[in-house]
Amino acid sequence: MNKSTALVIDDEPAIRELLEMTLERMDIDVRAVGSLAQAKQSLQSGSFDICLTDMKLPDGNGLDLVEYIQAHCPALPVAVITAHGSMEAAIRAMKSGAFDFVSKPLDLGVLRNLVHTALKLRGQPRERRSRQVLLGESEAMREIRAKIAKLGRSQAPVFVSGESGTGKELVARLIHAMSPRADQPFVPVNCGAIPEELMESEFFGHKKGSFTGAVADKQGLFQAANGGSLFLDEVADLPLSLQVKLLRAIQEKSVRPVGEAKEIQVDTRIISATHKNLAKLVEEGAFRQDLFYRINVIGVHVPSLRERRGDIPILVDHVLDKLAAINHEPRAQLAPEALDALMGYRFPGNVRELENILERAVALCEDWRIMVGDLDLPESLSSRPAPGGEDAPSPPLPEEGVSLENYMDEIEKQAIIRALEKTRWNRTAAAKLLGITFRALRYKLKKLDLE
Repeated sequence: MNKSTALVIDDEPAIRELLEMTLERMDIDVRAVGSLAQAKQSLQSGSFDICLTDMKLPDGNGLDLVEYIQAHCPALPVAVITAHGSMEAAIRAMKSGAFDFVSKPLDLGVLRNLVHTALKLRGQPRERRSRQVLLGESEAMREIRAKIAKLGRSQAPVFVSGESGTGKELVARLIHAMSPRADQPFVPVNCGAIPEELMESEFFGHKKGSFTGAVADKQGLFQAANGGSLFLDEVADLPLSLQVKLLRAIQEKSVRPVGEAKEIQVDTRIISATHKNLAKLVEEGAFRQDLFYRINVIGVHVPSLRERRGDIPILVDHVLDKLAAINHEPRAQLAPEALDALMGYRFPGNVRELENILERAVALCEDWRIMVGDLDLPESLSSRPAPGGEDAPSPPLPEEGVSLENYMDEIEKQAIIRALEKTRWNRTAAAKLLGITFRALRYKLKKLDLE
């Protein structure tokens, strides 16, 4: 492979010299210039593998250069150098398409990690295997696949939103798999499943003897994901006390284990997700606004299955093929009327619920042919698809004066009650029938005053 090349733009000679020395020690050829005009001229006359630019230039700023590179050299990763504490500028740059950022005064360890990661993009195809895993031919899914391919070439924090069961973790895994971090760990964590008193230790690690029960040094999730990606699922469930420390870890790219005197540098990309309305939680004071803006640099919304009904036959074929392979049994076939029933079902549990319905149907059907009765769909959640469109007709509107939130809560409440009655109040079985986790069912029971 040819020697890597870097373009450095900074109007301070001392900074240019420091960057040149650091990169040349990494066996990278460097062209260093001091203005936006010189940078554009260099880009027009040469080819580079990475670009490092200061935010403040005598004839413009780093954002101008990021936008120019996005328009004329979209495959070139560009990182911006920001003033210490200027996170707003860094976030604006990444929203504009910057690969990553590094703050002044320059931490050479952080800089080298950034450069190593960026250089892995050289020669990497823009699309790899998302189409093979993220199924669907609806416009929404085509847009998500294209966005995933683009996000794989960035280090910007990503926030994945969508209802439970839509595949938010799958999207996160694909972003990681299409990134230069693909050969490093992808560490998923359900933020709502960790006891609050253990959260700091779980995220940042601890030293032996730092608290009762700390019988050995423990590596935290940030260290475990070093070089790779940390997926914070249900990030809305983090307590405010940890949100402060998480914000610092993301901004400073370092963590301090419990009982440790000094911080440890980490190179971890953050991908987060929740099914809750995070903006609303910010308004209510339940989630820090500064952390919200830090993790929500780029958003990806995963549509519900109701919003892409045309993808149901594709998903059905995929699930039935998978079940046949797992169980080493003949592939079950779906009767036309059974497919019609699925096309008219509202799927509150989305793709995860579809998988559960088909797994149950395969176990119940005879002669490997799934009939409507084998699906065991709740009638109250079934409706015919609207002619000529993917969406099923909306349920009756709430009465005047009834809020939409209360109305949807009532629909959810009735569905849970029917599932509990059908399973003789066996909560584990009811959760499986609804296509949600047992923990999620307990949360909903408490929220809807059903306990």
